[in-house]
Amino acid sequence: MQNDMQQYIGIIPARYASTRFPGKPLADICGKPMIQRVYEQARKVLDTVIVATDDERIFACVKGFGGQVVMTSPDHKCGTDRVEEAYEIYKRGQAQPLTDEEVVVINIQGDEPFIQPAQIEAIMSCFPTEIATLVKPFTKEDTWEDLENPNSPKVVWSEQTGEAIYFSRSVIPHLRGVDRSDWLLRGKFYRHIGMYAYRADVLKRITRMEQTPLELAESLEQLRWIENGVKVKVAVCETYSMGIDTPEDLEEAIKRETSPDPSKGGEL
Repeated sequence: MQNDMQQYIGIIPARYASTRFPGKPLADICGKPMIQRVYEQARKVLDTVIVATDDERIFACVKGFGGQVVMTSPDHKCGTDRVEEAYEIYKRGQAQPLTDEEVVVINIQGDEPFIQPAQIEAIMSCFPTEIATLVKPFTKEDTWEDLENPNSPKVVWSEQTGEAIYFSRSVIPHLRGVDRSDWLLRGKFYRHIGMYAYRADVLKRITRMEQTPLELAESLEQLRWIENGVKVKVAVCETYSMGIDTPEDLEEAIKRETSPDPSKGGEL
């Protein structure tokens, strides 16, 4: 349920350059480019969705399917900085001035074409707060390899406050005295889903923060925010949309999402 005091804007950062998958936003998925599928999924929930790119080909593609898009600097170090610039460009173009404290900017990953509307609704439900993100519980169907995978960050959070305490590429929490083969059965573990929503004034503030020791150690920018005292609220979401990092990921995702088995994913 939306907070009537907040205005929600979805921004999708999309770069052409990628070491493992150049041109990924324009990759074809059953007749539509990936970026269009992300955009259309976001528009099922949000009235305002903007693609933020630094590439003319992506810009032209979004314009071609009728989407809203802005050109941003090619020099950003991370997607959060690109999102903040895109919001400022959008804000300057509005006839009525926006109040940053009343605007929530949702950073939607451009490589998740199967993102579910329920995920966006879940992150919106966290407001009012400063920043929100999503987590998904690990289940007994997951393996130790899934849990240990450093490319899948874990989160510990407080059920009392609903706020994240720490993010790590290591397995957290550690279950002392419990054999690892029983950890998924006896512990609560949460996978971080990399969608963020920020109150616009907080977004501006975090992009001006210096990197911190924990962020550098784990290579997770959200630790910079926590180290600076920013509250990151967590929404638990049971759905998980597969991100696309490589051409092989794309092939696997299409197979899964077009499967007649409804348990395997969303719609194309």
